[in-house]
Amino acid sequence: MNKDYDVIVIGGGTAGCSAAYMSGKLGLKTLLIERGIHLGGTITSGLVVPVMMSGNHQINTDFYHILIEELKKVGGQVTYQGNSGWFNPELMKIVLDKMMRDVGVEVRFNAEAKDVKVDSNNVLSIEVNKEILSVYNETVDTDNNTTVKYKPLSVYIGAKYFVDATGNCDFSNKINCKFLEMKSEYQPMSLRFIMSGVDLKAFSDWLLALDKNRDVTTVEYINQDIHLSTAYTWDTDKHWALAPFFDKAVQDGVLKDTDRNYFQVFTVAGMPNSLAFNCPRIPENLNPNLVKDSTKALIEAREAILRLSIFCKKYFPGFGNAYISNIADCLGVRVSNRIKGKYIYTIDDLKSGKKFENPALISNYPVDVHNKGKNSSTLEKTGEYQLPIESLMSYDYDNLFIVGRGISADYMAQGALRVQASCFSMGEAVAKYIKKQLS
Repeated sequence: MNKDYDVIVIGGGTAGCSAAYMSGKLGLKTLLIERGIHLGGTITSGLVVPVMMSGNHQINTDFYHILIEELKKVGGQVTYQGNSGWFNPELMKIVLDKMMRDVGVEVRFNAEAKDVKVDSNNVLSIEVNKEILSVYNETVDTDNNTTVKYKPLSVYIGAKYFVDATGNCDFSNKINCKFLEMKSEYQPMSLRFIMSGVDLKAFSDWLLALDKNRDVTTVEYINQDIHLSTAYTWDTDKHWALAPFFDKAVQDGVLKDTDRNYFQVFTVAGMPNSLAFNCPRIPENLNPNLVKDSTKALIEAREAILRLSIFCKKYFPGFGNAYISNIADCLGVRVSNRIKGKYIYTIDDLKSGKKFENPALISNYPVDVHNKGKNSSTLEKTGEYQLPIESLMSYDYDNLFIVGRGISADYMAQGALRVQASCFSMGEAVAKYIKKQLS
């Protein structure tokens, strides 16, 4: 069969964009398929800001550094508290389009893999939405009275390598790949949102006077714009300056008790007078792979967003004229399906700092596993660790890679590896590995 592409990437989220861009930059003929209408996944649709810092010895960071420079050109990036990963989700959509065009990546939006052909231990080709990638036999009449008749022909597109960057391993599931068993409950999902019209000067002055803990609350002036961050959780093993306000709001009936389980706000590059909310977190054991569970999470989260917005306006200075300006288009899913790869990475590998011959990434991001109960989440700092490229390789197919949160890692290790910086490195590592195999 003729291989139309060197690489087909299914899913244009964090890891998928990195894999596709670097494949194109390395001279590989690349197709990127995205079922939505823009690229970025969690970093655009999910409003997941910022890219968290993950150590000083990261590898496979070319894509990230180019992304930051492109965002900077359009006013969509700032460096705050030493972290260059503060970006604007809306401008990110425009920048990612440009970057793919710059390196010749062919992008198809509103597209999904409808069918897949395999042979033994290799993926051969995929069928994409017929109305997007098809040959038509049609009759056209400009008087608008003649019915246009067409017969879409089935089109299968071949490639030498395939990359599943769908997050839930949807593509791998179509071809019956083996998955790791979920032995623990699912981490709670979140739905982020943005409020605009905030008087950041009034809010930041109040915050700095209220909270002296600079590990929690920070404020900086960058190019005359205020950038800030603060947080609160219902966990009682820490002192939170905002705790009395949440307690009062629950007593007053403004918030439900569960609304205060996790709260974090911070400013957004290029969006003055706006604050992004890393909440609400839905404290229920809901399965993101089940439509009924994800639907329940979305509805409950949007109800909580309204309550949180009313709470901020009632109890925080600077929110008098604030309003909800954006609600994420997708849930923040921390863990779902995980593939069985050629190597299953474990929490013991991570904590021991085990070295590998072909590391895809190096990070020191902590083990961050959320739990629905009080004082039960894990945020454990570790030393530096590596993830091998073999954990991104399908156990079942020799030309299939998986990047993003669905990698071959156990539950606790995945809690450290799922963050954006690591996903960028995963995608880039796969592109470089494929290039080496084809050279």
